[in-house]
Amino acid sequence: MTDSPGEKNVTVNRKARYEYEILQVYEAGIVLQGTEVKALREGKANLVDSYGLLKDNEIWLIGAHISEYTQGNINNHDPTRTRKLLMNRSEIRKLIGKVKEKGLTLVPLRIYFKKGRVKIEIALAKGKKVHDKRETIAKRDFNRDQERKIKY
Repeated sequence: MTDSPGEKNVTVNRKARYEYEILQVYEAGIVLQGTEVKALREGKANLVDSYGLLKDNEIWLIGAHISEYTQGNINNHDPTRTRKLLMNRSEIRKLIGKVKEKGLTLVPLRIYFKKGRVKIEIALAKGKKVHDKRETIAKRDFNRDQERKIKY
């Protein structure tokens, strides 16, 4: 989840790792309009409550919010429009098979720039039950306490 050389995070969906068990992560391109790219360079994006949808052998990003570009004019984009994701055909075929399984969904984890191009990290994920979320919190608290003990 850390930035690699040449990568700059725009936004991270922190809620996704809490709400879902991440099974597999994919990198995809995203079809954007010019003002959307400019807004992303300003860091004006939000992935909370967004998800990936498979339709007609293509992957679509639903519910992602990219704010309007502040210096934009009348041709500014719609902030919550549906955006097409770009992946290899073979990866899409694999995802189609897996998403049809019970309980699996596509969740965007982060949007970032890689060599000047906007990329999105999308994960095949399974929703966590309430007791799994409690377990995640307990592990995080335990690890935090252990780190504190090691420091002192």
